[in-house]
Parts: sequence; structure tokens; C-alpha cells
Amino acid sequence: MAGFTIVEVLYEGMTQLDFTGPHTVFSRLPAADIIVASEPGGAIQSDGGLTFAGTTRMAEIDRCDLLFFPGGFAATDVINDQAFMDQARRLASGARYLTSVCTGSLILGAAGVLKGKRAACHWAWRDMLSLFGATPDAGRVVRDGDIITGGGVTAGIDFALVVAAELAGEDLAQAIQLGIEYAPAPPFNSGRPETAPPAVLATVQRRMDAALPKRRADAERAAARL
Repeated sequence: MAGFTIVEVLYEGMTQLDFTGPHTVFSRLPAADIIVASEPGGAIQSDGGLTFAGTTRMAEIDRCDLLFFPGGFAATDVINDQAFMDQARRLASGARYLTSVCTGSLILGAAGVLKGKRAACHWAWRDMLSLFGATPDAGRVVRDGDIITGGGVTAGIDFALVVAAELAGEDLAQAIQLGIEYAPAPPFNSGRPETAPPAVLATVQRRMDAALPKRRADAERAAARL
């Protein structure tokens, strides 16, 4: 792991748990160099109001071994931010592993690296991956070669443990899992659309549907540039 550089890319409005779940795991990898980055550098505010200070400007990073994008409603905004996407493509071109959680995979798609690849995404937006030539996959963690993607939000911890096992072995990944006491036992079986009560699913689906027209239009604009 010595000399292995992981770049975690933040942007205004990203979902903090998409970032902090994987970061908690990655930060426990021995000798890995973790860089928390953003296009402008400095402080970045998440969609829940938490601010992450001191991010490194993406342009100041020469290269990385693993590039990671969290998701969030703003993911479909930044895929049309030319400065952000120029840096995303540059870093992706030299990285061994390209990774994401939730709608972070739409950023990978907009960077042009998912054509012909299977990828995960949040269930409500998964179908938009096809705009970028990817095959949407309902898996919680999906690997296609050196592209590793996670489903929505909480899948980020599962995703990061898969990455940890890849980079440092299963024993170390299991030790990290034990150290953070990751043994999920949710009080409700409503974490997937297939298992949620119909009324709950309908309520959440209405909220998602309200955002769909703009998000899809933004994704189509980005896809048209590929």
C-alpha cells in the first residue's frame, strides 16, 4: 500500500454519507495517501449542511491510483461543469481504479469511462446510466474490471470494504469492519424498493419523480457531449 494515492472528489451539494462512509474505511488502509479534493479547493458544503474544509484543488494533484466520486442530487449539476469534468477526466485517465457510490457513477459515466461497463447507482436514478453507454446493475457493489461502484448512500461502506479487500486483503478488510463495528441490523426492511411497504415506496417515489425531469435533462446534456 505504500505510495498508493486515493483521491476522494467532493463538490457542492454532494451527500456527506456517500463520502464519509467510504472515507472512514479508506483512512484505515495502511500507508495509503488519502487526498480529499474539489475543483475549486477549500471548503465544500454537503447537501445536509455539513462543510468539509481544506480540500485540495484537483488541478494541483498530478495523478492518483484510485479515484472516487460520491453522489448526491448535485451530481447531475457537476457533470455539466466543464472545469470539474476536465479535471475528473484528467485524473481518471491515469488512475488504476475508478470508483463511485450512489449517483457518483453518473460522474464516471459523463467522464466517458463506463461505456460497455456494468455499474451501480441509487435505485431511483440507475436507469440514467444507460445514457452514458453503461449497463445499469442493481447490485449493492458492482465490479467490472477495475471499475468498482456502489449503490445508494449506505452502500458506500460495503463498497469501501470491497475496495479494502482488493487493495490490502480480506483479513485487513475484515479487521476494519470489526474496528468500525459494521454489523448492520436496521429496524425496518424498507431499504430497497423491492422490500419497502407499497405506501412508503410510493411516497419516496413521488419525491424522486419531482426531481427527475431536471436530473434527466442534465444527464442527457452531459451524455450528448461524449
